[in-house]
Formats: sequence, C-alpha cells, structure tokens
Amino acid sequence: MSGNNNGRGPRTVAVVGPYGSGKTTLLESILAITGAVQRKGSVTQKNSVGDASPEARARQMSVEVNCATTRYMDQSFTFLDCPGSIEFLQDALNVLPGVDAAIVVCESEPAKLQMLQPYLKRLSDLRIPHFLFVNKIDKASGSLRALLTMLQDASGAPLLLRQIPIWENEVVTGYVDLALERAYIYRPHDASEMIDIKDKDGEKQARFAMLEKLADYDEHLMEELLSDIEPPRDEVFTDLAKELAQGLVVPVLIGSAEGDNGMRRLLKALRHELPDVSSAASRVGIKPGADAIVQILKTYHSSHGGKLSLARVMSGTLKDGAILHRQDGSDARVGGLFSLRGEVQTKLTEVHAGETVALGRLEGVLTGETLSTAKTPPAKVEVEHLVPVYRLAIEAADRKDEVKLTAAIAKLREEDPSLNFEQNAELHEMSLVGQGEIHLKVAVEKLLSKYGLKINTHPPRVPYKETIRKGTTQRGRHRRQSGGHGQFGDVVIDIKPLPRGSGFVFKDEIVGGVVPKQWIPSVEKGVVEYLKQGPLGFPVVDVAVALNDGSYHTVDSSDAAFQTAARLAMTEGMPNCSPVLLESIMHVRIHVPNDATAKVNAMVSGRRGQLMGFDSRNGWKGWDTVEAQMPLSEMSDLIIDLRSLTQGVGTYEMSFDHLAELTGKLADQVTAARKAA
Repeated sequence: MSGNNNGRGPRTVAVVGPYGSGKTTLLESILAITGAVQRKGSVTQKNSVGDASPEARARQMSVEVNCATTRYMDQSFTFLDCPGSIEFLQDALNVLPGVDAAIVVCESEPAKLQMLQPYLKRLSDLRIPHFLFVNKIDKASGSLRALLTMLQDASGAPLLLRQIPIWENEVVTGYVDLALERAYIYRPHDASEMIDIKDKDGEKQARFAMLEKLADYDEHLMEELLSDIEPPRDEVFTDLAKELAQGLVVPVLIGSAEGDNGMRRLLKALRHELPDVSSAASRVGIKPGADAIVQILKTYHSSHGGKLSLARVMSGTLKDGAILHRQDGSDARVGGLFSLRGEVQTKLTEVHAGETVALGRLEGVLTGETLSTAKTPPAKVEVEHLVPVYRLAIEAADRKDEVKLTAAIAKLREEDPSLNFEQNAELHEMSLVGQGEIHLKVAVEKLLSKYGLKINTHPPRVPYKETIRKGTTQRGRHRRQSGGHGQFGDVVIDIKPLPRGSGFVFKDEIVGGVVPKQWIPSVEKGVVEYLKQGPLGFPVVDVAVALNDGSYHTVDSSDAAFQTAARLAMTEGMPNCSPVLLESIMHVRIHVPNDATAKVNAMVSGRRGQLMGFDSRNGWKGWDTVEAQMPLSEMSDLIIDLRSLTQGVGTYEMSFDHLAELTGKLADQVTAARKAA
C-alpha cells in the first residue's frame, strides 16, 4: 500500500490554518494527551510550549514555526505549528515540502472560510496529504454539511466527512465515527465515551456518502456498493489511507482542542493513515538511499544558544559531527543534534529517516537547502517565495550601531527569508521590506530583544523625480583670481526636454576648439552633478544638454573650473525651463476573492489609480485579479486596506511602469515638504 502506513517510522505533521482557529491550542492538547507535558499550557495564560518568544507572547499569536516532538502509542510525531497570520505565511511555505501531512485547523464559522483558501490551495498544489479539523465544534451553530459545501469551493480535492456531530439542545456533545461505525460522547479533558448510535438512518446515509466518495477512486469498492455488499472495515481504512496519501480526498474530522475532545481520534487517524517519509521524499524529487539527506525547514537564532537549523531527515542515518555537503560544493559540520519541544532541547547522538530535529552550528546554511553526507547532494527543493508588499524605513537610534544592525538583519533574514533589506543610495535610506505591518514590527522588536539594537522607523520616502517642459540656452562663467594660478571656465549650453523615459543625453557641439577637448568631460561631469538635485529639489531626468560655445584660459582653466562653470549654467538655466515634478506610476496586479472586487476597484480609484480591468485569477476558484496603474506614493499602506477588505487574504504584486507629471496641490505639498527638509 502507498506510503507504508503500517511502518511505525517517525512522522512530521504541519499544523496550518487561519489566525485564531486554535492551532497552538491543538498542539498543547496533543502534547498533554501524549504525556509530553505534565500540564496543558494556554495561549492566553502565556505558558504554551509554542509561541514562547516575547513577540508571540505579547500578541498571543504565532510569529514563527513552533516545533514539538512527542510519542503517541508506539510512534514518534513531530508537529510543526505554523503561524496563522498571512503575514507569516512564508514560514509555513518553507516547511510544507518536508512534511508527511498537514492538519488544516478551521472554525465552524462560514464568515471565516475565506481565510482557509490560501492553505487548502497550496496543499493541493503541492500534493501534500491533509486533514481538515473543524475546531471549536462545541461552539458550532448551523449545519456542518452546509459548512463543508461552502468549504468545498476552496479545496482542490473532495472533502470527505469522516465524523458527524451529535447534537443535544443545539450543542454538539459528541460524534459518530463513520469509518468505525461507532458513536462517542465528549468528556471534558478526557477520552470520549462510547455510546449506542441513536440516529442509525442518519449514520447509514452519511457513511454511504463517505464510501461513495472513496469508491470514485476504487473500482472494487464501487462494485461492492452497487451490489449492496457491506465492505469490510479493514478495506475502508485501507482506502482512506491510500486516497489520503495520494491527495485524492481531504478527510474532515471534528472536535475541540480547548476541551481535548476529538484529539485522540485525530491522533489515531495520523498514526494509522499517514504515509511515511519515503512519500514526502519522492514528492520533492529525493531518492532515498544509504546516505543521509536532510532538508532545512527553518533557521533559528537565539541570543545565547547560537544558530539551530530545523531539518527533516529524508533518508539514511545522520550522526552528530557528520559532514554535510551543500549544492555549491562547500561543507558544513553538524555541531549537535537535538529533538525539540518548543524551547526545550534534548541532545541526540544520531537520527534516522523521518525524524525532524535541530542541527547545531550549520554556519552559512540557509532555510530551503538540501544537504547530504554524499558528495553530490540532491537538487534543491523548490519553495514558493512570497512577493514583498510592505516597506518600513529604519535607522539605528545610535549611529555607532549601524554595522551591528546590518549583521543582525542578516540573521533575521536567515530566520525569515520573506524579510528583505534594501539600501536606497538616492534617498540615503535603509528599509525593511516584508509581508505587512505586524511582520515588520516583529522584526524591529526582535532587533531589540535578541540583539539589543534600538531602531527608529518611519514610512519610506517616495523617490520623486523632476524634468522640464521647455528648453533654454544659458552661459555659465566661473572666474576666480587669488594669487598664483586662478580658475577660469566658460561654457554655453543648450538645455532641452527629452521624451519620457529617455534619461540624460550630453552632446559635444564645440567647433574650432573654443573649449579644448580635455575639458569637455569636465563639463559633462558638472552637468551630471547638478542633475542629482534640480530646481524642485529632486533628481532630473529626460533632459538633453548640448555644449556649443565657451572659452578658456591657457593657464587658469582646469577640470574643477569647467565643472563649476557647467553647474552654474545649469543652476541659472534650469528654473527657466518650466520644471515639473514626476511621480512613479506602478503596474499593480491585485488578487482578491471576487466578493471583494467591487470594493477593491473603489479603493484603487480612491488612491488616484486607473483601473485596467479584471479577470478571474488563474487556478483560484472564486478569486479575481484586478489590474491597475497606481502612483507609488499611494501604495505605502495599500496592503493594510486590502487585507481589511478581504479578511487578510488579499495580496498584490507591482512593477514600475512609467513616470508621470504631478501638478497642482499635491505637487506643491511635495516640493514644500522637500524645501522644509
């Protein structure tokens, strides 16, 4: 059977889903039930195994992947609790290729279903087996079937209802397991109690619907159903495991992580039905063999414990001190092997295929790399990288910390590849670039908590340009006599506008050597120097300057004198050329659920944008892509508005399109602010 489900090798499971759905609580429940912790922690009481960082505790939300290994019955499981906020989605994308399966945690609230699609879509695309766990079922209202009908649109594979709720006085008090054909009543923080099935007709109908879906992929089961033969229970479980492993169905389980209800049944499903590590390896193109192959899922830096690389052992046996070979031909020595349970580390001497562990001191090794004890490591596993959507200008509060700041940001970027760092020479500005306001605030807080660096932040400045609408001819003469050699340079230049996007053109039109050839590059240098800041205070573009006359002195003329003369000519001539401000216009593609398209169109128009049209988003059912052109100055907080319109799931990408004139009150405000600065 696919995936060797009967083997009891270690399994790794990602826990994913929207913010607030209860993923960290689910992990706490599992750790308590399996005896990994003596007392179940709580997010609100800030004592959970995961979310132990000050940034996570303060917000009561995950800001990075939390790892915890435990045993259930005779099997080892590592759970990777992924952040629910879309701003930290990259952490989930980094670990997903290395897991055996995922549990998608959701609430039974139709209003929150939109938030599930980014997870379900990616899991289907990556062909990762996954369960849907409907959490907080004790607080549910309305039909579970209606909920799943709505959810089906978001899922790439058919949802398969494995359990149906038992209702009492409009509250879910237990469930019927359709595969086992048994009913259970929830007991607070204890194993559920088996009872007789009361609604046998309802159970039979629901079970037949489940078997019908399984039979879509199994001819033998289909024949049994058509012949009214009751399939043996073992065959049903074999089919469930096989079709889960192949990504053909998404089993749906229900429960309450808060009350520890439904968790043991979830653990049993994981134990019996998950494929082993060979399936995960095969999915990402790794051929298992005797050599150890590891995939780096996450990097952690602590202020006291150094660097840890969270790695899945995809093949072979890895020993402490082993030499791992990288794709670029360099080597890294394993400086410690550790099993993780939140911040608790347990030292190991060797680990085997399927285990997910932390490797110590793999300097230079990055998240996403695949390494091997063999001389030729396998090809790198492809990971989706999110496009940055938010910027924040930063500077060290203390100037002497600037070198430390660059080194600290490099470590943050190792931990979180969706965090970028940019230095804009034109604006003399450093920026953090990432997935949203909270994402960058957390990065700034980590710079203080981990590296002791206090950072000042402000919205990034907009890189305006300026150009001219008409031309002029201008003389620039620089003459200075101060004993000994003086300075003399004299030029006449024509300044003309160029079509948009032409840049800068310099022409030498000197006739008869009135400006000797050796000084002509000096004239161009002086012009270029001036163009860094025109009459409105911004870099000048789309201008042609022609040198057509001038004079020189055989003794006093020099490179510096002709540079100064050229700058003087530009300084005096440019204000007469009708200078005008230019702003960057970006081509923007905004991806949103289609019930938000009209609101997004209005938002674009309200930000001086020009709508170019919209179409259904390729491969995303129920989503649109809106195309528009928008001024860069209107986009600094676009993602904040966009997410508030779309329950946090909307996103966009942009690229530079053209420069356009900015006039009127807005232009006056920009130039006034520049002069004030």
